[in-house]
Amino acid sequence: MVARQKVSGHRYQVPVNLLQPLWFRSQESLVDDGLVYDPIAATACQRCQLAPECLSGDIDQKQLLHATLTQICDERVNHFLSQHPDGWIINVGAGLDTRFYRVDNGRCHWLELDVTENLLWRQKLFHKSERYQHICGHVDDLSWLEQLPISEKTPVLIVCEQALLDCSEKQVGKFIQALGRHFDSAIACIVLAGDRASTRLGEKMGSGAYSHGYVSPGDAVLNYLPWSRWVRTFSPLDRHCGRWKFWQRWLTKFSSFKHRLTPVVIQLRW
Repeated sequence: MVARQKVSGHRYQVPVNLLQPLWFRSQESLVDDGLVYDPIAATACQRCQLAPECLSGDIDQKQLLHATLTQICDERVNHFLSQHPDGWIINVGAGLDTRFYRVDNGRCHWLELDVTENLLWRQKLFHKSERYQHICGHVDDLSWLEQLPISEKTPVLIVCEQALLDCSEKQVGKFIQALGRHFDSAIACIVLAGDRASTRLGEKMGSGAYSHGYVSPGDAVLNYLPWSRWVRTFSPLDRHCGRWKFWQRWLTKFSSFKHRLTPVVIQLRW
């Protein structure tokens, strides 16, 4: 839970790239048909100063896309924990993610991994836990893999919801292959962007300017790790949510674009 501190007039000026996803989840918690309920985010946002950049563009559609991807990732983590209640989750590029507080089963172990300055913001806004640790590292510098306090046969889920969207295809491939070499067996849940996400149509659906774009994200991941047991793709447009109905109807005529206009969640096991 969030640390209880005296309310003061001071509000943190958190970097936009960290604050906006937190703010999206806090606002989604207030929507009648909200996809994510995140009171921890709402409480944290009360202590932060919202920059004008957080509200730029079609903010409602951006919020919907972010909340949908978050909901899918939450479901994948919950499914993993239902099968491995004592497993380990490594949240790469954690930012101000609050997933631990939303899905914690009281038994799992959780590692939040990010660069030092982002972890400092986490420490200001959220409580620590004996099963909840912070580790310094990022997708480019993979030395943290050798520092993980995880035994060889422990069930592991690696989650990367936002960090890879800022990476080139070469960086994405290097990251996935490094995971495949380090862990004999593991599950990863990552978010990758389609090749049309940065177009005007993609922006209307809530997408942003990403550093890569795949025609078929699932096939790309299988090419990076061909010994995977399986690879599954989850699109935001697969959701049974009335707020997506317009785009779902539109895509019935252009089904080949479903995985290309937005980021999608890729889950793989090897």
